[in-house]
Amino acid sequence: MKIAIAGAGIGGLTAAALLARDGHQVAVFDQFDTPQPVGSGLVIQPVGQAVLEEIGALNEALALGNKVNHMLGHEADSNRRVLDVWYSRDAGGRFGLAIHRASLFTAIWNAAQRQGITVHKGAVVTGAQFGMVHLKNGKTHGPFDLVIDAAGAASPLSPLVSQPLPYGAIWGTVDWPQTDLPLTQLSQCYRRADRMIGALPIGKMPDDPKQKAAVFWSLPRDDYAAWQNAGLAAWKAEAVALWPAFAPFIDQINDQSQMTMARYSHGTLRKPYGEGIVHIGDAAHRASPQLGQGANMALLDALALSRALKQATGQEALALYAKSRRLHVGIYQAMSAIFTPQYQSDSRWLPALRDRILFPASQVPPVPRLLTAIVCGSMVSPTRGL
Repeated sequence: MKIAIAGAGIGGLTAAALLARDGHQVAVFDQFDTPQPVGSGLVIQPVGQAVLEEIGALNEALALGNKVNHMLGHEADSNRRVLDVWYSRDAGGRFGLAIHRASLFTAIWNAAQRQGITVHKGAVVTGAQFGMVHLKNGKTHGPFDLVIDAAGAASPLSPLVSQPLPYGAIWGTVDWPQTDLPLTQLSQCYRRADRMIGALPIGKMPDDPKQKAAVFWSLPRDDYAAWQNAGLAAWKAEAVALWPAFAPFIDQINDQSQMTMARYSHGTLRKPYGEGIVHIGDAAHRASPQLGQGANMALLDALALSRALKQATGQEALALYAKSRRLHVGIYQAMSAIFTPQYQSDSRWLPALRDRILFPASQVPPVPRLLTAIVCGSMVSPTRGL
């Protein structure tokens, strides 16, 4: 097939690598003159690592990223644990691959390039009808047998109308400092649900051998201007007062431009395809990053689509892709909607419920194993029926 992909992000490039490997003629359209990632750190779960391995990007990602096997969070006022989830207590077991988006992008980009894809840079896609891809500069490319919308949450091709979430976060990247926090752990601190601070060890950048950390601070989606107006000194004082161990991380933030605001929304396309077009990743479904599944969902969408196109043709293949992802996406969307307000909201009773009932229950077998399966992305088959 002759396939166009809108967006050279994680999902788009993974789909390009898989489909070009399968013999399709793939053209990728991206708005940047030099395709590049946007954002800071993330975690690739075991199900996503399997996709990276399939496209030949896992070894490079492992060399750049950092293995984490534990997520630990505590309440600032009481220092009581309120999150304690292990991937595996065995050093040779499952793990999350914490990695900077630039490092992950590099590994996937190189894998896609090895498959001989065509990349159109500086190409802002504005529409796609009847197999033709329309660009902002007035040019039209095609016809294509299939257009894959991997243009993300702001996709002009997706009909998804999502619900804005009340909380987002500011994110930044700093060097991993001298600290007692372990390099194998995502560490977080909460004040009820209206404050969340985190430090994630994310390995190296492609051009910097120093160990890095992604740091984040929960913030209401409309409070970014107020945060800027208050100044760095006020923010640093509040953060260190809540979590003294965060001091060597936040000390490296000398300018507010080092922190980028991320806003989230929630929604899912009931039918993520149309005549000659299919939506993957954030163009098909969006949720908060609370469960650490965003990048994995894009990887799994790309994998499911490539497998569906091996087993069927035309609209039947697109329907098979949608069916194979429906249960996995639905379960994780539902869990994200349930868990997110417990950690990012103005509620007073939800964090009390979390700390006094849900967390103690989470430490009673077999719940820890269930939580591990949820985090790993393997609670149900991610490509059901394929």
